[in-house]
Amino acid sequence: MPCFSLRFYLTISILCSLFCGISACKSLDTTVSIPTRTLPQSFSPSFTAQTNVVNLATDTTTIAALAWREYFQDSLLVALIDTTLRNNFDVRIALQRIELAGANVQFAKGELFPKVQASIGAGVRKFGLYTMDGAGNATTDITPGRVVPVDLPDFSVGVQTVWEADIWGKLRNRSDAAAAQYLASVEGTRFLTTTLIAEVASAYYELLALDSEWEILRRTLQKQQESLEVIQLQKSTGRANELAVQQFEAQVLNTQALEQETLQQITLQENRINFLAGRYPQPIARRTKSLFAALPERIAFGIPSQLLSNRPDVREAEYLVLASKFELEAAKASFFPTLSLSAGIGFQAFDPQFLFLSPASIAYNALGGLVAPLLNWQGLEAQFSAAKSQQIQALYQYQKSIVNGYVETVNTLSMIERLRRIADLKTRQSTTLEKSVETATDLYRNAKATYLEVLLTQQNSLQSQLDLVSVQKRQRLALVNLYKALGGGWR
Repeated sequence: MPCFSLRFYLTISILCSLFCGISACKSLDTTVSIPTRTLPQSFSPSFTAQTNVVNLATDTTTIAALAWREYFQDSLLVALIDTTLRNNFDVRIALQRIELAGANVQFAKGELFPKVQASIGAGVRKFGLYTMDGAGNATTDITPGRVVPVDLPDFSVGVQTVWEADIWGKLRNRSDAAAAQYLASVEGTRFLTTTLIAEVASAYYELLALDSEWEILRRTLQKQQESLEVIQLQKSTGRANELAVQQFEAQVLNTQALEQETLQQITLQENRINFLAGRYPQPIARRTKSLFAALPERIAFGIPSQLLSNRPDVREAEYLVLASKFELEAAKASFFPTLSLSAGIGFQAFDPQFLFLSPASIAYNALGGLVAPLLNWQGLEAQFSAAKSQQIQALYQYQKSIVNGYVETVNTLSMIERLRRIADLKTRQSTTLEKSVETATDLYRNAKATYLEVLLTQQNSLQSQLDLVSVQKRQRLALVNLYKALGGGWR
């Protein structure tokens, strides 16, 4: 009667669990959606009119399709990027994340199949003499003429298998989620590659700009020292006073300080590049003239929809959405009963000499069990709610990455066009001020201009040359950022 009651209770419990699980799953809807934002068909109408600068809005040609070795024309920069991609610490760490994600995929796939283990065992058992087993053994022959010994040895050799039947797709969804996570890690590493390439190229052009600034300061300092010698000579002849000499001397000292500051910035920039390349400080081979190379007249940037396939961060977010979807399905399947099957077969005997006698020593077992949750519904519901929240987060992150890619591209395109115009104006300004320095010097020598006018003209000329270098650097950086914004660099 007790056995019957226990079986009846277990049967009723499992049936109730099944009914409750099915009823609960009516409210466990795995359909998740958020408000969508339509991706514009073009980056900006204002760019379509600038056909001499960028392509038409319907042109799908894009610089993102170019490999980075083709996009960057400076061979020294290409070699530096190649070294960085091979030695950078973040890249190596990211590659290990891919290995870890791949191992998780293999583990999740393995959960779908039965686990088979070989076993070899040896032991001894003793039953109490005043128990059913002990009393029965005392009067039972284990071999003809020999009763079961009090200390009963036990030797076994065989295989055991355990398998969880994936009835509701829980394990399959977890495997698919792991696969999506793996693909996301691959795209994440690609995005790291594009970011690192852009960072190295930007640092390289910043270093070239510092070299150019230092060269400008060096030339300017030479001219200022010549002017100082002239004013000192004029003072000795009574044509200038001590104040004029002090003003010119202060200007020389200021330029010397700027020169030292620029040299320090060059050192820091070189060390930054070396760190990105995963090496200790050393000289950076560079070609300063690359900063002043002619810019392309037309820049092919394609259409916004291409960002979905070109930008690794967008694809990474897409795979994370897919992974969260599978995780949500697996969380839903946790509400249903789990069917586990186990079996084993092998040889078992109390004496090794009888261990492999067939069929007398053959032993086997088989067991099937249906396990259903009874009291932990709140935990399962919390797990489901968390999985649902994670999917919503992943969806928003996906949309954020798309909007971010679009905004980055539009901003960079606008910057390229504006910088092109600014560079033209700054070039004309610099040329004019260089001529004004010569004019002011000649006028001063002929007593038709004051030394203050000469100082002011020299300062304005120096600043305009430095500004021009800054604009040319920003143009290069904008081209680098556009390449990254469009999704180039990982191919």
